[in-house]
Amino acid sequence: MKELLILSGKGGTGKTTITSSFAYLAKNKVLVDCDVDAADLHIILSPQKSQKHDFVSGVKAVVDPNKCTACGTCYELCRYDAINISDATAVVDDFSCEGCGVCAYFCPENAIALEPNHCGYWFVSDTRFGTLIHAELKPGEENSGKLVSLVKQKAKQRAENEGVDLLLVDGPPGIGCPVISSFSGADLVITVTEPTKSGLHDLKRIIELSNHFKVPTYVIVNKWDLNKDMSDKIHEFCIKAKIQLLGIIPFDKEIINALVTGKTVFEEFKDCKAAQSIANIWQQIKKTLEEVKSEPEQRSR
Repeated sequence: MKELLILSGKGGTGKTTITSSFAYLAKNKVLVDCDVDAADLHIILSPQKSQKHDFVSGVKAVVDPNKCTACGTCYELCRYDAINISDATAVVDDFSCEGCGVCAYFCPENAIALEPNHCGYWFVSDTRFGTLIHAELKPGEENSGKLVSLVKQKAKQRAENEGVDLLLVDGPPGIGCPVISSFSGADLVITVTEPTKSGLHDLKRIIELSNHFKVPTYVIVNKWDLNKDMSDKIHEFCIKAKIQLLGIIPFDKEIINALVTGKTVFEEFKDCKAAQSIANIWQQIKKTLEEVKSEPEQRSR
């Protein structure tokens, strides 16, 4: 089983659009959406949830109003301004509480306890392209990296149970904690960029990250013909960085028309120029996946 990770240095490059097209083209796979903060792969895949599980991580302070005397000790000690004092009891703001435990430790009435924090959910869903493992982090919650790790772990277990050949992972944008977590176990990384200054800047950051983790990385330039000069600069960067430019995809209104209907471009306009480019890139990816050999540390999960 191979694991293909699709990333982008910034949002809006077309990463999820391309991932969903790969989902259409790939056979015998399990799909994974690691963008737990602002997922949108489900918009195209229309998953039917078969399993829903709680995600619990970290702790939050909880006040027992029957014990609290509203003395104000916790209010004075909280560095995050997460506690207010009402007429009868202290009140914790869940969005501001960092779970540090100072309030619970110093409460003279032992009225504050640290309880497990319910951060969100993870799901197993059925789609027209196969099984999808995805998640949803509650607004304002942290630990997105831990949720990404959990999603990938569950996806791997599901893939092993189903005996599939491929984990197709739609990664989060940027280079933060959830992106770092998504690198674990990846055999091949495809970075989607766009022909803009910000696209090139963020591509460089992704390449630095993938070099650190020593994962083979390739580049796709989406909507390359909107700025051919910048596309040439991206190509020049790839040559200097010794990164293969796997392919270019032209701007095509048919992709937009397909997305409006909640479908991939192959389901609506499979003969358009963008679809043909994506299909050619997918053939190269399949060949590369067969050839790539992961280092032992890359395959550790």
